[in-house]
This record gives sequence, C-alpha cells and structure tokens, in this order.
Amino acid sequence: MPPQDERRVPFSDFYRPLGGDSPLRQRISAAYRRPEPDCLAALAPEAEPPPALRPAIGDLARRLITALRRKGQPNGVSGLVKEYSLSSQEGVALMCLAEALLRIPDDATRDALIRDKIIGGDWRSHLGAGRSVFVNAATWGLVVAGTLVGANSEENLAAAVTRLVARFGEPIIRRSTDLAMEMMGEQFVTGETIEAALRRAEKLEARGFGYSYDMLGEAATTDRDAQAYLAAYERAIHAIGKASQGRGAYAGPGISIKLSALHPRYARAQAGRVMDELVPRVRDLARLARSYDIGFNIDAEEADRLELSLDILESLALDPDLAGWKGLGFVVQAYGKRCPFVIDWIIDLARRSERRLMVRLVKGAYWDSEIKRAQVDGLADFPVFTRKAHTDISYIACARRLLAARDVVFPQFATHNAQTVATIFHLAGPDFTFGDYEFQCLHGMGEPLYDEVVGEDGLGRPCRIYAPVGTHETLLAYLVRRLLENGANSSFVNRIWDETLSPEDLAADPVETARAFAPFGSPHPLVRLPGNLYEDRRNSLGLDLSDEQALGALETELRASASLSWRAEPLVPGLPSLRQSRPVFNPAYLADQVGEAAFALERDVAFAAEVAAAAFVPWSQTPVEDRACILERAADALQAQRGALMGLLMREAGKTAANAVAEVREAIDFLRYYAAQARLSLPGCTAPLGPVVCISPWNFPLAIFIGQIAAALVCGDTVLAKPAEETPLIAAAAVKILHGAGVPQDALVLLPGDGAIGASLVANPRMAAVLFTGSTEVAKLIQRALARRVSAGGDPIPLIAETGGQNAMIVDSSALAEQVTADVLASAFDSAGQRCSALRILCLQEEIADRQIAMIKGALAELTVGRTDRLCADIGPVISQEAKERIEAHIDRLAAQGLAVHRHGGGAVPASGTFVAPALIEIDSLDRIGQEVFGPVLHVIRYRRAALDSLIDALQATGYGLTFGLHTRLDEVIDHVTRRVTAGNVYINRNVVGAVVGVHGLYFKC
Repeated sequence: MPPQDERRVPFSDFYRPLGGDSPLRQRISAAYRRPEPDCLAALAPEAEPPPALRPAIGDLARRLITALRRKGQPNGVSGLVKEYSLSSQEGVALMCLAEALLRIPDDATRDALIRDKIIGGDWRSHLGAGRSVFVNAATWGLVVAGTLVGANSEENLAAAVTRLVARFGEPIIRRSTDLAMEMMGEQFVTGETIEAALRRAEKLEARGFGYSYDMLGEAATTDRDAQAYLAAYERAIHAIGKASQGRGAYAGPGISIKLSALHPRYARAQAGRVMDELVPRVRDLARLARSYDIGFNIDAEEADRLELSLDILESLALDPDLAGWKGLGFVVQAYGKRCPFVIDWIIDLARRSERRLMVRLVKGAYWDSEIKRAQVDGLADFPVFTRKAHTDISYIACARRLLAARDVVFPQFATHNAQTVATIFHLAGPDFTFGDYEFQCLHGMGEPLYDEVVGEDGLGRPCRIYAPVGTHETLLAYLVRRLLENGANSSFVNRIWDETLSPEDLAADPVETARAFAPFGSPHPLVRLPGNLYEDRRNSLGLDLSDEQALGALETELRASASLSWRAEPLVPGLPSLRQSRPVFNPAYLADQVGEAAFALERDVAFAAEVAAAAFVPWSQTPVEDRACILERAADALQAQRGALMGLLMREAGKTAANAVAEVREAIDFLRYYAAQARLSLPGCTAPLGPVVCISPWNFPLAIFIGQIAAALVCGDTVLAKPAEETPLIAAAAVKILHGAGVPQDALVLLPGDGAIGASLVANPRMAAVLFTGSTEVAKLIQRALARRVSAGGDPIPLIAETGGQNAMIVDSSALAEQVTADVLASAFDSAGQRCSALRILCLQEEIADRQIAMIKGALAELTVGRTDRLCADIGPVISQEAKERIEAHIDRLAAQGLAVHRHGGGAVPASGTFVAPALIEIDSLDRIGQEVFGPVLHVIRYRRAALDSLIDALQATGYGLTFGLHTRLDEVIDHVTRRVTAGNVYINRNVVGAVVGVHGLYFKC
C-alpha cells in the first residue's frame, strides 16, 4: 500500500466510523439531536411510577424534604452555592478570586485583582442572619484580615475592617483573601492529596458512606499534562487500593477518571490517535484498579465526546485481562437525549462481555455549554433537554432500565433531589442486598440528605460520595461546573430553601410537572433553537463533526464533490467563451487537480463594464423585497449544496473540514443578514451607486466573495466580481448559485484573473465604487487610483477596504494559561495563520512568560499538519509555493539574527503540498518583524507590568489596527487598554466571564 500522502483519491481517508454497524449504536447516533417532544413522548410512560407506588413516593419525598429543612440552612459548599450564584456580580468575583489568586505569581497583579473584584461587590448583603457560619466567614475573609474569620459579631467585624484597612492596606487584605480562598477550597475538595482525602473520609465512612475519588484537573493541554495526570491517577489507585483492604468494588472506595485528562487531543476528529494512544493508558489504569479490586469509573464529559468514549469503554469491557472484574464503570448524563439508548447499549455490552458493569447515572454537568455550543454552531437541535422536568423524566426512565438489568449492571444513582431518591427507592422495591444498587452525592453538597438514607436509622441504602482531590489551583473548572449545575433557580439544591415552596411542591412528580407545559414535551420557550437564534433572520445550519450520522452523510457528499468537473471562466453575457484553460491544483496535495480555469483578458474588462452599466437601471429599479428574496433563495441553495462547496473549499483553498463548514455558514449568514438589513434600511437610506467592483481574497474565497456581492446587489448596484487568482473555482460556483437564485446574469458578472484584471476594473471610468479585501499595499494603490477621479455627480469614488494586520494579544499574569493557549492556537495557527485577523504578536507579562510559552509549544506539538481532505487535519497548507517561500524566508531571517525559533514537529511537514511547519519566534523588539507575515508564524515578546503603556505605544506604531486581543481578569486593565488601543475589533477574554466578540461594519452608508 502506498503512503497516505500518495493516494490520489480525495476523501478516501476522510474519517473512520465509530461503533461499527451495531443497531444499538445507530439508535444512539440517531437520537443525538432528536426533537424534545419526540423524546418526551417515548420517555414519559417509563418515568411514570405505577399508581400503587405514587402515594408512597410522595410521602417519602416529603419526609426527606421536611427532615432536610429541619436541619437548617446549609453549611459548606451548599451554602456558598446558594449565596453566590454566577448570576450575581459577587458570585463571579468570588469564582474569579478563588481560582486566580493562587495562580498569579506577582503581588502587584494579585493586589490589583483583589481591588478589582472586592471594591465593586455588595458583600454586606451576603452577611448576617440566616446564613451559615461558613458563608459569613468566607464573605468577611474577602475584605478583612484572616484573624477576623472567627469573630463573633457583625458590629465587631465592621469596626475592625475600617481600622485594619486604614492601618495595613493591601498586603493584609491579600493575606485575608488568600485564607478565605483556601478555606473555601477545603470545603470544595476532600483533600489536597489522595492520602489526606482518604484520612478525611474515615469519619463519614464510619457512618456508612462510601467514596469515589476524582483527581481534580480538566482536559490536558499538552502531553506533559497528560503524563502528569496519568501519574497522579496511578498514585491515587495505589493509595485507594491499599485503603480498600480487599473490600471490593462495591464496599470499598473507588476512583473516577476523566479521559480528557489523559490525552491532549481527546476529540472525535482525532479518533485514530485516541484509540492508539489513549486506550493503552486507560487500559493500564484499569488493570491496576483491577489488581486492587476497586471501582474504576470513566466520567462523563461533553456530548461531542460521548460516542468516542463508548468505543473506549467497549475496548476495556472486551479486554481479556479485565475479564470477570466488576469494577469497570461508566457515567451517563440523563440530560442527554441519547441517554436511554446509551443505557440499552451498556446493558448489551455487559451481556456480551459477560461482566457486571457499574453505571453512574447523573443528571448532567455541562448544560450551559452544550446549549451555547449548539446555538453558536447552528446545529439542528440541542443534545440535551431544555427543561429541568424533562431531565428528571429522562433520569427516572433510565433508572428503571438500569434497575431492570441489575443482573448485569450495578446502578449508581447520583442525585441531590429528594423526589428522585424517593422514586428510585420505591421503584427498586423493598428487597435489597448490598451490591444491588447505591446512591451517590457530591462532597460537601449531599451529605445532609443522605444522612436520612444510609444506615439503620435511615432507609438502609448505601451512598457513595464523589470526592474531588487536588490543590486549590485546580479548582476553577470544577467550582464553576458545580455552581452552574446546582446553583440554577430550577435546581433542587436551590429550591429546597425557598420558603414559598411547600414540601408538596418540591415532591411533585416530574411527569405531572411536564404536563403543565403546552404542548407536552415542548422545549423551554426562553432557550432558542439554534436556527431561531436571531430575531430578523434564520441562522445558518451548521454541521456537527462529532455526529456519526452527519459524518457519514458528509463523506458521501465530499466524495461526490471530488468527482465533479469544476471549471471557472468569465461569466459575462455576450462575451466569447474561447479562453485558454489552466489546471487548478490542491495546495494540500499537488497531485490532485481540482479543476481548470480560463482567465479573463484585460480587453474583457471594458466589455464587462458596459454590460454591468446597462444592467444597472433595471436592477436598481427591482423592488427591495424582490432583491432580498433573491439573496435568501441563494442562501438556501448554498445550504442545500453545502457538501459540494465544502469539498471544493477543502481542495482548492486547502481548508480543513471545520473551516469549510464555517465558511459556508458565513456566506449563508451574509446573504440572510444583508437581506434582513435591506428590508429595515431601504429604500431611502442608501441610493444605488452603479456598477461596483468586488475584489475578494483567496483566504475566504466563498464567504468574503459572497458578502461583498450580496451587500452591493441588495442595494441595487450591479457587480463585477474579481475573485483571487488562486481560487477561481469557488467563485464560479458561487456566481452560478446566485444566478440560479434569480440574480440577472448581466447584473452580476464574473472576471477571474490575475492582479492586472483587478487594476483594470478599478481604473474603468464606469466603476461607481470598489469593495476590496486584501493586502494593505494593494489597498493603497487602489486608493491612489480612485483619488484621481470623481463620480458623475462630483463625489469621490467610495472604497471599502479590509486589509491585513499585525494583530497583537496582551496577556497579563492574571490570565488562565490553559485558555490563553487554546485561544493562541486557534488565532495564530488555524487556517494556517492565513487570516487577516490572525494573531501575529503575543505579548506576555514576564512573570508568566516561561510557563505560557512552554504550554503553547506543548499544545502546538499535538496539532496535526496535513492533507485537509481528512477529518484529523488541524492545519492545512499555505495557499501557494510562492507564499511558502516568502514565509520560510521570514523565519530564516529571524533565526539568522539569533532569535529563538520553535517549529512544530521540528519542521517536518507533508511533502505532498505547500505546507509550512508552524513557527513560534521569541523576539526582543517589534522592529524585528517588519511587514505582515501571512502564515502560521507567531512572534512572542515579553513585557513588564509597569511598561504596559510603552508596549501599547509600540504596537500602535506598527501602523496596523485590524484586531486586538486581551486576556485578563482585571476590569481596570480592560478599561485602560481598550481606551488606549485603536483597532477595528477588540477581543477580550476575561477567562471566567466570557468573551466579547467584534462585529464587521455594514455596507450600508446609513
């Protein structure tokens, strides 16, 4: 078999399906984005308890609720969750402080963070009667010395605050805040080490509780991270195994692992690497756990990783070295629409593998991010339920399936909801033996409820505590997830303390609650489906590249696209079509001829200008509504032909699959956006100008090409479109779609060609305006050319230009390193750095520079550079051999100056195309860079906090100002930097609060 890069058939190795042809796996895939009403119609009958059990369930739920309320307001984590929700300013500030303080290396930034988060908060409103000692102490610890945490009266505390702040200032506040954060960390984590956690667990174990330990830490960013997590898991398994003393997987403690912590590329697109590299690591851990006979649960993560995790679970379940072991477990999230089918598949796997599998059923931990990701990506529907009652229904239905298969699964019901506990207790029946099933709760949150469940004084059913272990520096992601999960108004943890709700309200059957929603099973009205995200138009439909059914359909479309004969030529009515053709090759695989193009000649420009000028009056007099409808029909046609267009983008422009999806969506959004804006703004706001030249770039050969044309057409202008020389095929396909949607052929003409064609168009006296996206140098040439003439009315000829940039990002020492790394890789190296908005200059505060650079290098090493007709490709080629040589010359020049140059993979890239190994270059001055480098090259410079203004001045002096990025947790830094920076778009990531995204300017002059 020849090497992969020598195979000539595009998309022959696009992806490897998961799950084989199992009918149960196909049912899981089909349910990924099933409409909510359909899901509820199937689940409700299963979730409804038998009539004979309903009174007993209600009585027990009310009894548990009454007992819980009798104990008083919650202490510890539950109290903090209730007091400081993420919907409050103080809640956000507290989360920011809790995670950031112990990470920030320099006192100046730590003091600034404390000032930033403390001063603006209404902390006094969180003090006083009805609040736990812990909440009061944590609150006061935010603003006073640590010695005050134990003070016994609010009056004394207030007086002491005034005195101490006046006397000692920021250092004493810094220490008090540290102590408050450490105290909060102790409430959220069982111990900083597994040994400490095991010791702390002894007290509750004596009362009948069990434990499953989770080593804190989220997804690995680098392989070094993954190896560290692997070593931590190994140490933990040894410690837990020794502490278990042979009690077995059901009676003894166990461990929970996150697959994302064990491999930096645990994602669907990297399934081949995951199965080759991650599975052996997990298998070794499982074998170690088996040697001690302790429980080993694979934690649930985001929905796009579910099917990949099922393949991993199956490989472990069928491993002969793990045969007969009952400790292998898996976590399933009931808020996922696929959950019932996953349960069915796991039960089948248990029977096939002839082992009893542990299944922890949880309600779900990533709801907010699942909803937002689906909306942003324009997916068909959500993978999760949008109503709390619907999740509860799914949970009970899945619980019944697990209880019915107790011979092959060990159900572990993780819930803090008294009604759910009561329902499961009675559905399971009175006959119980140890190892039949168990309940689970989170450390610091569920113990008061389960005191009523475990032991002879309770219900006699076991409860296992999910116990996070780790240092305070690892808290943030876990902390925020717990608050989002349990701090919502609909959460039982919150509602239990709402005195306006009676025990009967809290004990309501979720099926009965759901029946109050009309129609039954309808989604939450405030959670907009992705397609309905905008008020004035439909959102473009995206494509989930983790969805097995979507991937299968896409592969078929991509292969069909590769078999088409793609051709570009001038599309001007009446222009002779005899032109010499030239082949167009795939920059990612130069042996692949994508199609052929016949370029326009300079003499064609005058003819095309006459045609467009003659078409202006009839097109400009076409009603605005008709023009808008044509754009919307074109958008629908683009959507229908998405697969073919993606295939063309991936081959002619070297786009990765993810970039191709995004580009088709952007083109569709441009069409619908301008159609909607036209209805709002015209007539009267913008008068048509006449024939307009649209010169578009190769880096967004469909989106920007369509965007320019759509804006001009909907305003009543005719268009002469000149696409980039490198990507004529995509332009020709787009123009044909617009013609097919109703744009007259003479109102939109296509002139593919080199730069001389663009110059001739700009110089033609009939041109009423120019829209240009490309280099700053060419934009200035166009500007000078247009400055030499005026319109028939004596006005200047409008030029709308979007040009390149030396785009910079400033990162201070308060930023979250993992988030910075993700954003840097996406901005600097996605699209092989071939975006005008790509990150070129990364400015790191000197205290964090070494660690941040090491993390970026490690994460960069994990990216795949290769042919873009494969799903696994992260970075494709640069557009041409000329571009490659120009970029390599820049890198060589800086290396010759003695600067440290780091290349991805040591410079090894596929030889099949025009690839450039991504480069990270440490510079000591911005003067080293010179002109913009349009490729995967990132320049890194260090700065001192006190010299921030000097850095901003130097960035401004480069003469570029397209985009600018900032990573900080400090609002005062955001305010200061954004006041001083002049850039078209400023992107801010506060690391906790979220990102602010810039918006392109409008074509409309109004």
